[in-house]
Amino acid sequence: MAEKTSKETRLWNEPTPQDASQGLQDSLFSSESDNSLYFTYSGQSNTLEVRDLTYQVDVASQVPWFEQLAQFKIPWRSHSNQDSCDLGIQNLSFKVRSGQMLAIIGSSGCGRASLLDVITGRDHGGKMKSGQIWINGQPSTPQLVRKCVAHVRQQDQLLPNLTVRETLAFIAQMRLPRSFSQAQRDKRVEDVIAELRLRQCANTRVGNTYVRGVSGGERRRVSIGVQLLWNPGILILDEPTSGLDSFTAHNLVRTLSRLAKGNRLVLISLHQPRSDIFRLFDLVLLMTSGTPIYLGAAQHMVQYFTEIGYPCPRYSNPADFYVDLTSIDRRSKEQEAATMEKARSLAALFLEKVRGFEDFLWKTETKELNTGTSTVSQTLPQDADCRATAKLPGAIQQFTTLISRQISNDFRDLPTLLIHGAEACLMSLIIGFLYYGHDIKPLFFMDTAALLFMIGALIPFNVILDVVSKCHSERSMLYYELEDGLYTAGPYFFAKVLGELPEHCAYVIIYGMPIYWLTNLRPLPELFFLHFMLLWLVVFCCRTMALAASALLPTFHMSSFFCNALYNSFYLTAGFMINLDNLWIVPAWISKLSFLRWCFSGLMQIQFNGYPYTVQVGNHTFTVPGEKMTDIMDLNSHPLYAIYLIVTGISCGFLFLYYLSLKFIKQKSLQDW
Repeated sequence: MAEKTSKETRLWNEPTPQDASQGLQDSLFSSESDNSLYFTYSGQSNTLEVRDLTYQVDVASQVPWFEQLAQFKIPWRSHSNQDSCDLGIQNLSFKVRSGQMLAIIGSSGCGRASLLDVITGRDHGGKMKSGQIWINGQPSTPQLVRKCVAHVRQQDQLLPNLTVRETLAFIAQMRLPRSFSQAQRDKRVEDVIAELRLRQCANTRVGNTYVRGVSGGERRRVSIGVQLLWNPGILILDEPTSGLDSFTAHNLVRTLSRLAKGNRLVLISLHQPRSDIFRLFDLVLLMTSGTPIYLGAAQHMVQYFTEIGYPCPRYSNPADFYVDLTSIDRRSKEQEAATMEKARSLAALFLEKVRGFEDFLWKTETKELNTGTSTVSQTLPQDADCRATAKLPGAIQQFTTLISRQISNDFRDLPTLLIHGAEACLMSLIIGFLYYGHDIKPLFFMDTAALLFMIGALIPFNVILDVVSKCHSERSMLYYELEDGLYTAGPYFFAKVLGELPEHCAYVIIYGMPIYWLTNLRPLPELFFLHFMLLWLVVFCCRTMALAASALLPTFHMSSFFCNALYNSFYLTAGFMINLDNLWIVPAWISKLSFLRWCFSGLMQIQFNGYPYTVQVGNHTFTVPGEKMTDIMDLNSHPLYAIYLIVTGISCGFLFLYYLSLKFIKQKSLQDW
């Protein structure tokens, strides 16, 4: 039996024909034949050390507040409940250096995500009970993490209509220091493209689920490139191979292995990597229920478990076998207790074996661990702090870059632009042809009032839905970029609002111009200009309301419901459905905030005030001043210039709410909770 175990151990630890023909394996399982380093980290060697870490997770805080309300729970009370707290990590210690790639593997709930949250300083809903995180010999602080650590999330959050090169170029404008010239920024982008092997798709759109673009693996590399641009010394990736096929996943991990050889410290979390990916790791941390079961060289993992009585069967993947061995079986209480006891004993045994080791790594007796040796110069004073100490671009450059990026992305989305344009044109033509042909016999007063009310009230509703949908599709990207300090809320606010104006102006022109002349409204240039400007303002007011709701509320459905409720309230109290004089106190106050009420009042004043209106009763014809007709509907309470100011003021109020939401509310999407 001992002889069989020894053979199985040698099968993984000794050179094999596969190891001898590594070049052949790479040519078969990888699309990359170039192993050269184009973009290395030339700063001081980095270290990441975790000392005796115990981390408590508040499970209740992981549930969004709106879901807790749906379950008739009060969110702030559930956070104080000690029963909802669970130990996510227990007694974890390790030390990793530049030139090494550490893979954290384990079953679901093993503590991988909690560990990454603690290291990156994003421990939402948790608390460190004991222990410390040290980066380069200094206690970890948010400022130090931001300087030295780049975090690549599990989900790719990129604008789909920009090319790979444009995506990286825009990030370079905002992330690289002011001291960089444009030529240096362009060179940095090209270096990252070369390092990540993206040259063949550099001018291809990034794409997403709905827009055709680069492949999933290439898109994941672009996400890595976004973080790699500022040349961090420590790169942390959360399940980078999720959603990728095995071939693409292998190529991606080879890229990460090459980045580690470029004098970087790479830390990745994975579920159960396949065997050829497992061979690429320098170090492996196997966890279960927040405790370490093994931490050491990947090539020595089989030997360690063999020595303690758990040899890996021949032709089995060690990652699969040992993750299954240490998983907690929760199908029954008896199985859960048994597997939990086994995991505790394995964790205690490992802690006993590495006690006294400085880096807490298990080593063989005959060999010292020597993995990930860097091939690059270890010292270069100017990059000692990982991120250049020069000032990053200011608010004005952030604004110009953001607005340029938004306009480029929006105007590349031709199908959406054509649909919006066709929607505005079709709505205008339908209403116009309904009221067409009344140049000889004028419309009755109520028919004209209904026309003006529809002009101001129908099309804004479509704008609200479009803006809410678009904002929530970008919400995750906004949350990540604000969290990374790529820009602040102020520049994004102005870029978002002003970047919407070209599409907004085109939309109002396509909608407002045909309908005015088809319905034979008063054909005077000055009246058309006043009519058009008021319509422009009310549609813009709808946009600002949708922006504020999208930033204020965390989900698309909640924002849509809020906008629908508000819009319908404004619609019903606009003065057409019921006379403003007949409203009781609550709807009367709502009508004062209704931009549809002020739009209707303004359009009626433009068409009727100062213009005699002819009324025919039987055989008698009366001429009535237009002001009398609008007075009957209580639409003359404010002069026309005041109406423009009121609608502008309501828009400014929504914009202020939008800015406060961006500034003080974390723009988490549903998947980020």
